[in-house]
Amino acid sequence: MVREGRHLASLHANVVVKIPCIAEGLKATKTLAGEGRRVNMTLIFSPSQALLAAKAGARYVSPFVGRLDDVSTPGMELVADIIQIFDHYDFDCEVLAASLRHPLHVIEAAKMGADIGTMPMSVFTALIKHPLTDIGLERFLEDWEKVKRQMTGKDAR
Repeated sequence: MVREGRHLASLHANVVVKIPCIAEGLKATKTLAGEGRRVNMTLIFSPSQALLAAKAGARYVSPFVGRLDDVSTPGMELVADIIQIFDHYDFDCEVLAASLRHPLHVIEAAKMGADIGTMPMSVFTALIKHPLTDIGLERFLEDWEKVKRQMTGKDAR
């Protein structure tokens, strides 16, 4: 993991090495972070994993919200727990709420203070959509067409 992490980090300054939260991953994170390389500790499913990742030097921790929900465990509670724990420390570690499956996940994560969220494009698109926006836009365009007809004298009234 360390060898591959070094290689990946050397490709570009913006690369963040993604490492699973396992014992070997914590060791690799400690080494890579000590060398100034940024690590995203992934597959976080408990507050203790996030705490260990941050203490090892991970720049990001990725709790997987949707996957926890899939097994009847409230994923957003994990995000809240991690943020509460991190608030007691001076970690240079951000919470990346991963596997957000619907717009409510995104809003809840933002309200809790998650730094980053990952989601499918369908969820992102759903964040933008609102029926009143669609109705308002439709009315605006209809009004604009009326104004254009009036300006060109093609209004039948």
